[in-house]
Amino acid sequence: MSAHMSRQSVDPRNAAMLESVLIGSPVARALGIRFDVVEPDHVELLLPFSMNNITVGDMVHGGVIATLIDVAGAAAAFSAVDLEAVKGGATGSLSIQYLAPARSATLRAVADVVRRGKRQVVTEVSV
Repeated sequence: MSAHMSRQSVDPRNAAMLESVLIGSPVARALGIRFDVVEPDHVELLLPFSMNNITVGDMVHGGVIATLIDVAGAAAAFSAVDLEAVKGGATGSLSIQYLAPARSATLRAVADVVRRGKRQVVTEVSV
């Protein structure tokens, strides 16, 4: 994993799962999503600007941003999960407030775990 790792490192098994399942997924690869920071309960992902990801002009498509948010939230959730107890996961709910258009820029998604329960993990993601 080429991401910055902090003093609090993510278990190598979790790091490998994040890289292979989330960043290695066809959709993440197609969009160009990559890790920048990976820590327990905190990740930062980058989405380089691409003309393939626009709606019109230089405006990044809202669905592409939603996908970045979804991947970032899942990565934060799985960054510190017990992989012996949890074998998979899915997004149960996603709410987005778009405040301004993203234009011609690499986007950074910063995701943090807000609450970790027995069956669900709540994350907050800012782009």
